[in-house]
Amino acid sequence: MVPCDERKGPLPPCAPLALAVMPKQQSSEPAYENKVALSRGTLFPGLDLPFMNVVNHPDHLSTPLCELMALDFVVQELKLYLDTHTEDREAFAALQTCIRLSREGRRRYVEKYGPITVDDMRYAESFTWADAPWPWQLCANKEG
Repeated sequence: MVPCDERKGPLPPCAPLALAVMPKQQSSEPAYENKVALSRGTLFPGLDLPFMNVVNHPDHLSTPLCELMALDFVVQELKLYLDTHTEDREAFAALQTCIRLSREGRRRYVEKYGPITVDDMRYAESFTWADAPWPWQLCANKEG
């Protein structure tokens, strides 16, 4: 068997494909405002690494669906943070609060606008999936 030596041109079949590395966050203090965090894809400036320097603009993030997406985003970010900071009780309490807010927000949204996912159809009286407004149609329905 030929030993693996990555210093000699093309990698041999026994070479690893990749090693992903993510810097560990230094604190749980998010510095971005809500809309900016949602548009940047992270609450934490230390992890803000835009793909190909492309940055979304937060100007169009005010529909009821975007607000619900923002809550789900915060839940996901806090969950990822807690993977490496399991003893951060303040972050865990914030996660629990956001989960409750997201659940309540989803319930109100589904009652008013219709299902978001097929799972939201479990209590429906009929199959109305295609009748609900599509996400791009909700710009006219900003009240909420």
